[in-house]
Amino acid sequence: MIPVNAVFGLGLLLFFIGVLGVLFRKNLVIMLMSLELLLNGVNIILAGLGYHLKSPRGAIFGTFVILMAVAEAAVGFALVLAYFHRKRIYDVDELTELRG
Repeated sequence: MIPVNAVFGLGLLLFFIGVLGVLFRKNLVIMLMSLELLLNGVNIILAGLGYHLKSPRGAIFGTFVILMAVAEAAVGFALVLAYFHRKRIYDVDELTELRG
């Protein structure tokens, strides 16, 4: 049996790699991939906690997080591709027309 500390450590490592990728990268595709890493870190923690507590709640919440991640990825990549077809850039600093 895997200790729960190892599961939390792996989940937190993935979560913080995702946070760092979202905060410090300027490429939109890399930022979306980092957001997926962030959500996968949460999934690992939820699944590990559910297994440790012998409760199906972790798997149920993990399923909802996966569904949210799929919807976010589909919409996010569609927006990035539509913007790339128009402007031919992926750099976040160049996105000046999206300012409100």
